Formats: sequence, C-alpha cells, structure tokens
Amino acid sequence: MIKLVVVGNGMVGYKFCEKFITKKGSENYQITVFGEEPRRAYDRVHLSEYFAGKSADDLSMSTANWYADNNIILNTSELITDINREQKTIHTHLEKTHEYDYLVLATGSAAFVPPIEGVDKQGVFVYRTIEDLDAIMSYAKKIKLKGATEAAVLGGGLLGLEAAKAVRDLGLNAHVVEFAPRLMPRQLDKGASDMLQSKIEELGIGIHLNKSTQYIAGDDAITGMMFEGDDLLKVDMLVVSAGIKPRDELGRVSGLEVGVRGGVVVNNQMQTSDPNIYAIGEVALYNHMIYGLVAPGYEMADVAAEQILGNEKLMRESIDMSTQLKLIGVEVASFGDPFIENENVTAIVYENKFSGIYKRINVTKDGKKLLGGILVGDSSDYNNLFQIYSNAMKLPANPEDLILGSSGG
Repeated sequence: MIKLVVVGNGMVGYKFCEKFITKKGSENYQITVFGEEPRRAYDRVHLSEYFAGKSADDLSMSTANWYADNNIILNTSELITDINREQKTIHTHLEKTHEYDYLVLATGSAAFVPPIEGVDKQGVFVYRTIEDLDAIMSYAKKIKLKGATEAAVLGGGLLGLEAAKAVRDLGLNAHVVEFAPRLMPRQLDKGASDMLQSKIEELGIGIHLNKSTQYIAGDDAITGMMFEGDDLLKVDMLVVSAGIKPRDELGRVSGLEVGVRGGVVVNNQMQTSDPNIYAIGEVALYNHMIYGLVAPGYEMADVAAEQILGNEKLMRESIDMSTQLKLIGVEVASFGDPFIENENVTAIVYENKFSGIYKRINVTKDGKKLLGGILVGDSSDYNNLFQIYSNAMKLPANPEDLILGSSGG
C-alpha cells in the first residue's frame, strides 16, 4: 500500500480525504490523518452557531465512524513537529515516527494577533477553535455576574462580524473595532459597506471605524481599548479577529520554500518545493497569495488528490474569490472584481436605503461583459450574476436590468 499522510484535520484536510477516496486508484493508498485538535474536522465557517446552542457534534463534518468506515486512520490531539524529507518520515510530539510516500500539509492558519500593548491581559481572546469559544463563553458568564455589559471585537472583516454576532448572542453589548475606514474592506465598496453598517447598527452593535488601538487598558484584566487621540472605549472583554497567518512552521523546519510573508509555496499542481509534499488551504501560498476562503481550499484539495493519483488536473491561474453568505442576518455577496474602476468600465449601482438594499455590477464600457459585483441586503440575484460572470455570457441590451429587475427599480 502507498502511504499517504495528511497533516491537519480542518475543513480542507477533511475535504481532501473525502474527495480522494471517491477517485479511481485510491484503494491502493493507506491514508493516515493527524489533527492537533481533540476532535474530528468541524465547520469553522459556522462557528458562531455554537453560541446559539449547536454542539461540537452538530458542527462536525462527518459521523464518528466515517474515517474508520473509509479505512482512514485518524489521530487527534497529535501535533506533527518535524518532517525528515530524506527518510520520508514525520515525527509527532508523542515521539512517534511515521513513514510516508506522499505528504499533504493542510495545517491551515492561526489567528493573527496584532502586537498591541496589553493584548495578553485576561479577557482577551482569539476566535478560531471550539476551545476558544468555550473560553469566551466561560469568561462572558463570569464578567456578567459582576455586572459587565460591554465587549468588543477587533476586526471588521467576515470573521469579525461573525464574532460580533456571537458576543451579542452571549448577552453582551457588542462593538466592532476596525482599523480601515469601512467594514469588510476586502469584499465591499464604500456604498455597500455603509449599507451593511447601518443594518448592523440597527441590531444594536456599535461600529468604530478608522480606529488604531494604542494599548489595552486595565491592570490584570482588560477594562478598555485606548485608541489614537486618547479615545477610550470601555469594554470588559475583547475578541481578536484581525486576520490570519499561515501555519507554515513545518514547512520552515523541514526546509521547504516559504513566502516572505509566510505560507508554503506551491505550484499549480499544489506541489511544494519537494515533489512528494503537497500543501493545500490557508497554509499554501499560490500565485503569491494566501486564500482565506473555503472554496479555493476545496479546489486545491481536489487538484492535490488528482495529482497524487497521477492525473492531469491543475489549479486555475486566477482564483475566484466570490462569496455569498448571511452575516448577522444580512445577505452579503461579492463576485469577480467588485472594485475595478477605470475608463473602460461602467459601474451600475442600485441603492435603496429604505429597504437596506445595495447592488453594484461592473460591466465593460461597451456593455458586453460582466466583470464583477456586490450585493448587500438581497443576494437573490447572485446565482444568475455569477453564472453570467463565470461563463462570460452575453449581457442584456440594458445591463442595469440585471439588478433592477428584481428590485422594483
């Protein structure tokens, strides 16, 4: 049997296994998976549902027997500490050694914590794992007994807004603190972000933009966040959700090529600088980028599986970062290039502040091609628009009908 070892049992590591076992020739491989968390793979995208009463089992991506039923050996609570590339072995923190013929790194990412003075105080948490969530829930319960009411989330991106919902679900007043001048700066333009902000503020969540946190106030435990200009926000708990950093330690210690800002460098076959080692998901640096969405990670998983089995599939040159989700009860979607602005592009915008809907599509000046778009408050057009964009389909004579038709405009 050919020995295939997967390091990392997150969403992408699991998806790799799920895809691999369905492919022709997979019966010749023995798959062994190592995850450092104490449980099998779970859905990190919907972590906030844990606060709303879902259990770790509810969030799990498989049944308890799935791995055994598919002849996959799963090792939880076991951290890989080193790779010996010459001998093709890995070593674990339990001082065990395992051989591999092919190795897949699916170690994902860790929460990025900005180097702010006082960030190590009691009451400051990251929002990444079920264990983090347990700690947040426990601390929230403790401070509420003492009469605390305010908590902040550092980061106004996708995960930060999910964390704000979680904080609110714990019965605390939530504040979102963002360094940029708008929420979700990577996905939304100013008009869309303003619309999202007003919808979130209607829910009683405070939004603080253009804020540079100088230090965390308090003696042993957090009592507030001091911003530039001596502007103090009093809070008793802080959840940091300010981005990610690739878990590329194994790549570094084993001498694989790693990017200047982190991430294990891969080619369009998902191979690292060692042809027997592949990297997928948020640890993989492809085209000088780390892709922080699940969909590109799943595509990488499929390419790596095909390549290991000797097939031809390659990763696409340009990765689609389209996303559609419900964020704190608000529908949000973006696709293609949502920001493109030049003399060859026309941006068509529909905005209805009364109903909280914002739609923007970017089309070529001649009105023949859809280049991207943003939807907030109503994403019912998303599937249609995404199909037109991804298949370069012909646009109607009046491209604005694509977003005005269903909006009563």
